[in-house]
Amino acid sequence: MPISEQTHDIGLQIAEKHGLTVYDAMIVASALIARCTTLVSGDMQHGQLFDGRLKVRNPFQ
Repeated sequence: MPISEQTHDIGLQIAEKHGLTVYDAMIVASALIARCTTLVSGDMQHGQLFDGRLKVRNPFQ
């Protein structure tokens, strides 16, 4: 599924700011745009907070 220009732009900013891969940053950007508060990921740091409102939960921790 194609992503929007907004998702792309936000994702690149997140990748640069937080040192994420572009792929992971696009997932974070999509979750932020969708107004999610929790993102479950086995690849990202447990407890990491994005934009003061999206918290990563690693199910393996």
